[in-house]
Amino acid sequence: MGTNKVSVVLAHGAWADGSSWSKVIGPLKAEGLDVVAAPLPLTSLQDDLAALERTLQRIDGPVVLVGHAYAGAVVASTDNDKVRALVYIAGLAPDEGETVADVFYRAEPHPQAPKLAPGDDGIIWFPNDAFAAAFAPNASSEELDVLAAVQRPIAVACISTPVGQPLWKSRPSWFLVAEQDRMIAVETQQFMADRMKAQVRSHPVDHTPSVTAPGVVRDIILEAVHNVAAD
Repeated sequence: MGTNKVSVVLAHGAWADGSSWSKVIGPLKAEGLDVVAAPLPLTSLQDDLAALERTLQRIDGPVVLVGHAYAGAVVASTDNDKVRALVYIAGLAPDEGETVADVFYRAEPHPQAPKLAPGDDGIIWFPNDAFAAAFAPNASSEELDVLAAVQRPIAVACISTPVGQPLWKSRPSWFLVAEQDRMIAVETQQFMADRMKAQVRSHPVDHTPSVTAPGVVRDIILEAVHNVAAD
């Protein structure tokens, strides 16, 4: 089935940047897809949504919008008509009136998850040693070095702002549940996916499968793309 009329927009999560999708972009482009990684500033939910909208403005035709972790809240905050499907990669999916923090802290944290707190400037940095312990424990040492070096900190304003009516209530969605996630509890992921009525694909992957299991991420995105292309 052809996919050349569908574009994929990838939104990175907290403590990451667009390079976290580098192993996914090539395989998707090999399928004939236009692929863009949206650069989110992680300074507020409104700023991140504005950045996403600027990316969507550059694209013609239908879009499959993909969000990792925190970016699940960002991708669901748009109401852009180009977006035909959503894909959550261990994503956070607050419902209307909820914040990212509400769903992130819904369950007890994993024993190896770091304790996170903002500085006086309201910015939360990720401890470098926690990339191996919790963020991407299945990554190589070289990959961990890159993740730590390029990390983009997140502002408290990103996770403390209630969201409006999420787009997943009016678009088909797919959800990759990361069974080995040490950042977002598996039961929380399953709860959100069930509430969204998403197509769920569960795999024994860590919190950042775009780096450590890119084939699994590619496959679930292609499922959504083929669904959109068939409409």
